[in-house]
Amino acid sequence: MTPIHLKLNGRAISADTEPATLLVDLLRDTLGLTGTHQGCDTAQCGACTVLLDGQAVKACSVLAVQAQGRSVTTIEGLAQPDGTLHAVQEAFIACHGLQCGFCTPGMIMAATALLNENSTPTEAQIVDALEGNLCRCTGYVNIVAAVKQAAAALVQSNVKETA
Repeated sequence: MTPIHLKLNGRAISADTEPATLLVDLLRDTLGLTGTHQGCDTAQCGACTVLLDGQAVKACSVLAVQAQGRSVTTIEGLAQPDGTLHAVQEAFIACHGLQCGFCTPGMIMAATALLNENSTPTEAQIVDALEGNLCRCTGYVNIVAAVKQAAAALVQSNVKETA
């Protein structure tokens, strides 16, 4: 077993893991954070997308030991401590950007990473940022609309904060 220390959803944690354990398995099986979905196990579907130091990564393609000393944010860590949902989560609900919900956590995390880097993405940039996340239900129209709505809400929120 290898001890690892990381910041998970804003909190310092320690865990013991086998060197070959995937980050998705550490999150789900060891730490009980099942919001990160395990889909294809080949980094094709994006259901396991989390933020690693703010960048979207597929947790099925990252070893848990690679998170040593780093910051990991899962879908459980997006909402505020008081339960207030993140703007991307709110927009996915408002725009019906989900159906079965299996891809939703990964889509939300990929969208969050995009909006952290680019607060006013074009539709083409949104589609490009989400291309590694597969949805079998929605046809992506409402997902793209949700990301656009979240971008507008975040820009408006930032305007209010700076005023």
